[in-house]
Amino acid sequence: MNGPHDLGGQMGFGAVAPEVDEPFFHSEWEKRALAITLSCGAFGAWSIDESRHARECIPPAAYLSASYYEIWIRALEVLLERHGFVTADEIDLGHRKTAGAEPKRVLKADMVAAVLAKGGPCDRPLSDPPRFVAGQKVRLLNIHPTGHTRLPRYARGRIGTIETIQGSFVFADDNAHGRGENPQWVYTVVFDGAEVWGQGSDPTLTVSIDAWESYLEPV
Repeated sequence: MNGPHDLGGQMGFGAVAPEVDEPFFHSEWEKRALAITLSCGAFGAWSIDESRHARECIPPAAYLSASYYEIWIRALEVLLERHGFVTADEIDLGHRKTAGAEPKRVLKADMVAAVLAKGGPCDRPLSDPPRFVAGQKVRLLNIHPTGHTRLPRYARGRIGTIETIQGSFVFADDNAHGRGENPQWVYTVVFDGAEVWGQGSDPTLTVSIDAWESYLEPV
């Protein structure tokens, strides 16, 4: 889907203004938002891809006016309700009224350090060899799926060159919707600035993205 998160190349949002010496958190509640989101993710009810898609589905006006952790919490409410842990009424009330779904596991305080250190590796082995090779010209498909996709709008239909084969990884587009991990080869594809941004772009500019194999076609 073409959600509000996909801002690459979009006009009207102004220049990126990095914050000097930006802190990890701007408010105390952001620490709690991070902790709650990670703790609920440990329930084992949804994947990181479903979580990301839930954020993308926030209506554009709400998404673009929200802070980073506000987006996390709004998406978490959707996931908790979707998987039966709470109801919309309970979210509004701020407490539970009935017994909901039980988590597969609970992240306890003494487990946090080890869980965070382990992370969530998404590389998966494949028996089939990569379809493309480094140095090959490819075109990214011009597609606009209704569900989750990691293919950015600005690269669709553009021609680039494969720089590196990164390995084989869970296909997020399927995993976000419970269709299985269905791993694919992932490639780093490099584009000339003019190919992406058109006439008048910086001739020294290149743009690279990591793209799953099903996003690509030979030129």
